[in-house]
Amino acid sequence: MLDEDVLQQTLTRALRDGGDFAEIFVERRSSSSAQLDDGKIEELVSGHASGAGVRVVRGETTGYAHTADLTGEGLRNAAEAAAAAARGNGGGAQVIALTRRHVERTHEVTDAPETTPKARKLEVLARADDAARARGDSIRQVRAAYADGRRRILVANSEGLLAEDDQVRTRFSVQCVAVGDTGMQTGTEAPGRSVGFELFDEIDPEEVARIAADRALTMLSARPAPSGKLPVVLRRGAGAVLFHEACGHGLEADLVGRDASVFRGQVGEQVASPLVTLVDDGRYAREWGTFAIDDEGAPAQRNVLIEDGVLTDYMWDHLRARKEGRPSSGNGRRETYEHLPMVRMTNTFLLSGEGDPDDLIASTPHGLYCTALGGGQVNTATGDFVFGVTEAYLIEDGKVTEPVRAAQLIGNGPETLRLVDAVANDFDTWAGTCGKEGQGVPVSSGQPTLRVAELTVGGTAG
Repeated sequence: MLDEDVLQQTLTRALRDGGDFAEIFVERRSSSSAQLDDGKIEELVSGHASGAGVRVVRGETTGYAHTADLTGEGLRNAAEAAAAAARGNGGGAQVIALTRRHVERTHEVTDAPETTPKARKLEVLARADDAARARGDSIRQVRAAYADGRRRILVANSEGLLAEDDQVRTRFSVQCVAVGDTGMQTGTEAPGRSVGFELFDEIDPEEVARIAADRALTMLSARPAPSGKLPVVLRRGAGAVLFHEACGHGLEADLVGRDASVFRGQVGEQVASPLVTLVDDGRYAREWGTFAIDDEGAPAQRNVLIEDGVLTDYMWDHLRARKEGRPSSGNGRRETYEHLPMVRMTNTFLLSGEGDPDDLIASTPHGLYCTALGGGQVNTATGDFVFGVTEAYLIEDGKVTEPVRAAQLIGNGPETLRLVDAVANDFDTWAGTCGKEGQGVPVSSGQPTLRVAELTVGGTAG
């Protein structure tokens, strides 16, 4: 992506006025998207962007500058600006010898999105629209969207690292609005993978549309959700976002270091049920948060955060790991070259257990069965959370019965982990964008069907 001599000269320039560490992050992006709304193509766009960020660290001070000018002069100016922001005493030239690191791709892309004809991308949107509307006259609005992106990155630093990665992602979503006697209800389904257009060899656009439409139609007949403390069964994949938000963020080392995590100082302690093993794995399958290297050049890896209920480690970026004298866990991520990296999750999931999901429900006399969650809020310092439920059903006498609407799950992350009392042997994932301090990055979360012995359900039933 850039000549090695230019990278070496830029790093030398960055450290000329004194500094402990310097890094160059280069990024080239391309993307395309299409959206169909009510049977018409409303949007068909593509874009390209490229640039570089230069980071200089001296003691506790970090200077950062970014530029869209990838010439030697542009990078030199960025290096000088970053160095000025972190300037201290000392200085002098420092020669950087770069060693290119071999990066093993997690998987191969077989159908590159940039070579896929636009007509094929529009075709899957039309197929989804037809399938959703075929579910019944109550479906009044269908919105289908397709998006793909390719992101090539290069990382070089003053420790001699030079590494590159090529990341491709494709996503498809369908949102349906159903109208009935109880008003208007919405259903959404949005699978995504770190693959090219071969995503559609694995998913059926019609099936995605049917799931979204049926979700909206089901909620038309739903009764108001009950209120109170109930056992809650989370269907495989459905509760993943809850554990991502309520537990995962609290295991990020930057929040731990700022005393903004309820898990601070608890490594080696029992923080969850013995049935819970929580993993973050940037190389897992071809999930939405998968890559070969993170945005600081560290190889993605599998990190066990909680094992059999015991907190074993946090997630680390390069600088915080360097300060602690330990290796990075491959969790340094940034939205674009315009942003500083920070500790972020990749693919975070609870491992499957040994129980049968049907038996798990049958052993629950009364409770709530959640099959889709919406957005939520969490206080990482206390672990308290509130999540909306977009699809749920009552469990009565060990059977899933009536759908309910307008439910919220209210609880505390560590307490919820301790109250997991049954874990099934199935598994599914959820793909999304994780927001933190104004930056969004692709992530996935996953979990088997499991039961939390007690959660507060906020409903509207009298």
